[in-house]
Amino acid sequence: MISKKEIDELKPFQARSIIEELRKGSVPADYVPFFTVGRENWLTFIDDDLDHYIAEGGAKVRFISGDYGDGKTHFMSVVRNLSLQKGFAVSFVVLTREVPIHKFETVYQAIIRQLHGSFEGSGIRGLLETWIESLTAKSTKEDNTEVQESIEQLSETLRALPGMDINFANAIIALVNNRITPLQEGESKEERAADREILHHWFEGGKISKRELKPFQIFEVINKTNSKHLLNALIVFLRHIGYKGLILLMDELETVIAQAASIRNAAYENVRLFIDNTEHAEYLHIFFSIIPDVLISEKGFKSYDALWSRVRSIGEKKQLNYRDVLIDLHQTPLRTKELIELGGCLRRIHEISYRWEAKDSVSDELIEKICMNQKRMGLLSEVRLFVKQIIRVLDMAEQGGAPLEDLDLAEEIIASQQEVEQEKVEQLQPRWDS
Repeated sequence: MISKKEIDELKPFQARSIIEELRKGSVPADYVPFFTVGRENWLTFIDDDLDHYIAEGGAKVRFISGDYGDGKTHFMSVVRNLSLQKGFAVSFVVLTREVPIHKFETVYQAIIRQLHGSFEGSGIRGLLETWIESLTAKSTKEDNTEVQESIEQLSETLRALPGMDINFANAIIALVNNRITPLQEGESKEERAADREILHHWFEGGKISKRELKPFQIFEVINKTNSKHLLNALIVFLRHIGYKGLILLMDELETVIAQAASIRNAAYENVRLFIDNTEHAEYLHIFFSIIPDVLISEKGFKSYDALWSRVRSIGEKKQLNYRDVLIDLHQTPLRTKELIELGGCLRRIHEISYRWEAKDSVSDELIEKICMNQKRMGLLSEVRLFVKQIIRVLDMAEQGGAPLEDLDLAEEIIASQQEVEQEKVEQLQPRWDS
């Protein structure tokens, strides 16, 4: 959990944004550290993996399992922040109707466009532009001959990198030429900009004709067959410019269960391909979030033999193993003390958001009472339910409603449960119908 001092430094609008996102069942990415309580064991071993395995050339896939409300998306956000702090590039992709896992090229496009690192904005455009700007600053101190020699040297270096795809290298070199070399006689800035857009579009997996790509010595458009090679080339390039590797986080894989058999099979085949890819990749860690049904349902992984043969053992172990392929959040819920701490954090953010004093109305004792009531009902693991309850109570207290000592906690938890269940229904609706 982030310090009280850092929470106190929030501006009212920032605090309000956090509360509004929590109402919708999510945590704003920029404020994930404010809500990082519990899960220390899982995070300790992920931290160790990143430092001593992935950063040293390892690759692996892990599944984050939990029921709706157990905090899977939040946990992935924590891993995202941790990875960025350690110098990895990260891509966090939510698998939706627009980004269906059964279409590998579309997932590749999302990975590229959601790329984050130590550069402004997101996506490979931001990555490449930031890197080329550093080259441009150097080239302004050189004459044209030196600039050309530098580009030629860079070209040789990139093409010689182990695992680099020639098309990927040529696209980078073409982009560097586009940005750094002086305009040729009769060439306009508009033509340069148009060429630059073609190259960016290719990096992003867009549809471009081979005729448009030929002048840049790019001979393949991105497809399911070569996108795996190009993803590996991206990792090679990331390593070349100083990143420790690539972390891919893919959220909401469970929605595939609601699809037709043909779509499920295509989706599971692509999950298998991701797993197989890590066997030949380096500096890569992939996380998928799932619900337990994905492992036990007849429409889950077991319905596709080629995938099930690789993952069938992950749900069979009874004893927790924090180095296991399965990160089981449902079996490692937050402790009562951690939830109470989270409640206090929410109370302070709510105070800043609405400029009021909450502690007298929503005391530590009341937060503990709400927590214990949830525990009595066997729902302690559902963090989202607890957050919903606390915010509902804070809202009522701030608005000066009925005295909180008259609050029917059973009624409140049912109301909060209904909200969470509605979100769950919407979450699991079929999203991919083609």
